[in-house]
Amino acid sequence: MAITQAMCTSFKSELLTATHNFTASTGHTFKLALFTSSANLGAGTTAYATANEASGTGYSAGGNTLVSAGASVPGGGTTAIVDFTDTSFTSSTITARGALIYNNSQSDKAVCVLDFGSDKSSTAGTFAIIFPTADASNAIIRIA
Repeated sequence: MAITQAMCTSFKSELLTATHNFTASTGHTFKLALFTSSANLGAGTTAYATANEASGTGYSAGGNTLVSAGASVPGGGTTAIVDFTDTSFTSSTITARGALIYNNSQSDKAVCVLDFGSDKSSTAGTFAIIFPTADASNAIIRIA
């Protein structure tokens, strides 16, 4: 099994059919679920499923709801981005190797897979997901 960081292929085609709405105040509900190193996630992932999802104190199946800052094209450039507010699982004991961002409003359709590079853990503490800078070079979701 492996977790490979990728924008999901199904997400790319679903953008062309207006399946996903990232509008900050009126858009869909996006979630981030954590997964163990036994998960098989990558570009071919099409939807959230519970197989090999992380578990532990302070973590509920399905993960956290993300707060979207909406979609934008920063600085008048040519790359569209989506940004989310950082999220965390407090008072948690969790081990995870990666995560899946998915659209809970649209049958849990997959958006992208995050590979942490190695197992990350919290023990009776905070497991934090810190999203990169929201710009054309670093944002978590970028379409050039």
